[in-house]
Amino acid sequence: MKITLAGLGPGDKEYILPLVVNALRMADVVIGYDYYFQFCEEFFKEGVVTISMPLGKEEERAEVAIQEAKKGQNVLVIGSGDASIYSMAAIVYQMVSLEKNDEIELETLPGVSAFLAAGSKLGAPLGHDFCCISLSDLMTPWQVIEKRIRAASKGDFVCSLYNPKSKKRYWQLERLKKIFLEDRSPDTPIAIIRQVTREEEKIIIQTLGTFDVELVDMFSLVMIGNSQTYQYKNHLITPRGYLNRKPQTGLEIQQESFRIVTDQLKDVQHSVADKWAITRTIHTTGVLDDHIHYQATENAVHIFHDYLVNGGVVITDVTMVQAGITKKYTKQYNNQVICCLNDPSTLELAEQEGLTRSQAGIKRAIAQYPNALFVVGNAPTALFELTEQLRENKDFNPIGIIGVPVGFVNVLESKEQLVQAKNTEWITLHGNRGGSNIAAALVNACFTVEESSIYF
Repeated sequence: MKITLAGLGPGDKEYILPLVVNALRMADVVIGYDYYFQFCEEFFKEGVVTISMPLGKEEERAEVAIQEAKKGQNVLVIGSGDASIYSMAAIVYQMVSLEKNDEIELETLPGVSAFLAAGSKLGAPLGHDFCCISLSDLMTPWQVIEKRIRAASKGDFVCSLYNPKSKKRYWQLERLKKIFLEDRSPDTPIAIIRQVTREEEKIIIQTLGTFDVELVDMFSLVMIGNSQTYQYKNHLITPRGYLNRKPQTGLEIQQESFRIVTDQLKDVQHSVADKWAITRTIHTTGVLDDHIHYQATENAVHIFHDYLVNGGVVITDVTMVQAGITKKYTKQYNNQVICCLNDPSTLELAEQEGLTRSQAGIKRAIAQYPNALFVVGNAPTALFELTEQLRENKDFNPIGIIGVPVGFVNVLESKEQLVQAKNTEWITLHGNRGGSNIAAALVNACFTVEESSIYF
């Protein structure tokens, strides 16, 4: 009392596996869609009973298979491709399990599925993670199918589409194309494989952007590459990764980090220059939502860049900011990076006027370098000094201010005064966020803003 499920492969008899041929020869009863018998009837033993049914009668086929098995017959249920992929195995197993008939033995024999045959014809499109999706909404609601389409698109899977189109289902494939174009480049390779392995076989390679859905019918399988898939001659290749050596040097690791961060920022509503400043900030903090807190005047990053590459002076509130600014850049452009925090004159001024040392250091620097770029990464009192002098000191005309003090006392107030400044350029990070490392990262971003074109 046994039911065997077997896949006949994609069409060509050469693709029927030997163990399936053996099952065909041993079967007492063969049940299947009438179209499939032409591919395997030469293997039937004499006296075999064949029961053919049209499309749409899958449940009836399963019921007949169960009834024939109960008679003690060796029953074989055939289908195309692999019996366990969009075929009869699921419904037969399900119905037997619902009957709770432990006497019926079940076995599934593998077959070559159409997407595997198509993959071989194309060369190597399935070299990395892939998925299969059926666009038939006969038994699955379209809302569920679209949810899976979006997941496949966002997950960057190579995607093989079964049942992509029929006379009555014509709009779903165009809808899928629109969804994939939300996440993938229009240059993504795509293949239409019609009647794979059969005499009528035809393969068309296009791109997602040029994909003509009118070339697809119910005998077609569509395969969409991932972001790494490319065309070589008449082949599609999806690299496995063997030749993609992981970053090892410090520079390579930094560049890969920038790539990861910038991928997250592509849809963020900031200019490319500001996205670059945000990228350097996130690379420093590891906090992807720092872009929410970033604010700058419209051209601050570019103005600071032009100033720095022409040898501009940088004033910092603390030595940690001074130390964090990359020496390679300051040496290349002959910049002075000055911090007056620990100067004896600063200590004396702080005592005389009741100031913090950071505030006193900034006050002294304003007098000596009134046109410099001022960078505050620690002390809100230093930022208070800068904003007050902007209002009161007509001789103070800095190229701009990077103000990212950190903490809980006076930090929010000092940043609010900065963003209300009308007569200078500025960059800040709202809230309690900030610090010397972020301040230095923003300066380094201004030095290197031209690198943004690599990533955006």
